[in-house]
Amino acid sequence: MSSAPLHAIDEERAIMAATWAARLADGQVPEDQSVELQAWLDADPQNGVALEETVGAWHAVDHYAASAQMMALREAALSSARKSLARRERRWTPQRLAWAGLAASLMVAVIFAATFAWLSPRTYETAVGERRVVALSDGSKVSLDADTVVKVRYTGKERRLWLERGRARFDVARNPLRPFSVTAGDEVVVATGTAFSVELVRSQLRVVLYEGHVAVLDRAQGDVRRTVDVGSRKVPADQLLQPGRELVIPLKAQGQLASVIAPAAIAPIDPVRTLSWEAGQLVFEDEPLELVVERMNRYSQRPIKVGDAAAAQVRVSGVFTAGDTDALVQGLAAAFAVKARNEPDGVILLKERTPNEGG
Repeated sequence: MSSAPLHAIDEERAIMAATWAARLADGQVPEDQSVELQAWLDADPQNGVALEETVGAWHAVDHYAASAQMMALREAALSSARKSLARRERRWTPQRLAWAGLAASLMVAVIFAATFAWLSPRTYETAVGERRVVALSDGSKVSLDADTVVKVRYTGKERRLWLERGRARFDVARNPLRPFSVTAGDEVVVATGTAFSVELVRSQLRVVLYEGHVAVLDRAQGDVRRTVDVGSRKVPADQLLQPGRELVIPLKAQGQLASVIAPAAIAPIDPVRTLSWEAGQLVFEDEPLELVVERMNRYSQRPIKVGDAAAAQVRVSGVFTAGDTDALVQGLAAAFAVKARNEPDGVILLKERTPNEGG
């Protein structure tokens, strides 16, 4: 009686283990296939071993490791492997078990090294003072401001990105069947073909729309549409967020009550001014000093800090070269009597008291 070569059996086993793990992790296995899965596990003790190694590889991927189905699969695979091995141990010599296990392990390792690389987001990052434009595989472009981190993961069904720090502009290649989403904080900005920017600054999320249309979803509320207050009504933000407008969403700090967070708001903006950072210019129009300082610090090796409440109340208008903190400090001293105190770890801005002020 002939049998298939051992390497062919092991390759098929590894592929089947990957297939079953992927189906179960994505919740795509109907109940009527559970019998088929159990039959495959019972057919050979090495099937359970291969599946156990597969599950272990996916423990490195948070999305799958946290899945209740994956955890249940892991336990089922272990149990089935032990039972199958006990029933069949007389039919396998130690040498054959050793070689089969080694071959399966190597095959699974190769497959899941590639799978892990495919599932893991690719990170694009800029240092302080650095800007960068990234062309993505679908024709979309991402322009990163200084001190910014963006992660990207594409699949056949969706294009997912995460803004972890800083600011980025997204020019999205149109594909209605493959949504393009950017997650920042608890918000998800979804587009099919458009241009917009997303920024994390001063405990806020800011979304500027340049063309097209986006939907903004609140993850903390179960991916419901983000709303803004219009009189006594709550209106979906995407109905009001038109090109040339900015959506500002205050972010909840740790331990902060939701009831004390300011509502989201939409305001008109100058698109050219908001994109001046791409040309190395920072333009401010009646902006709070804390926001000005945070944006300037993306370009400065010596960070600036606002040292007191009086200085924090100063509002700044002007055009500054990115990274030219000396010009900012001089302008603040001349216009607002804000002085700079040099410290080992940076510059502290303090409001000078006038003779008419007490203390």
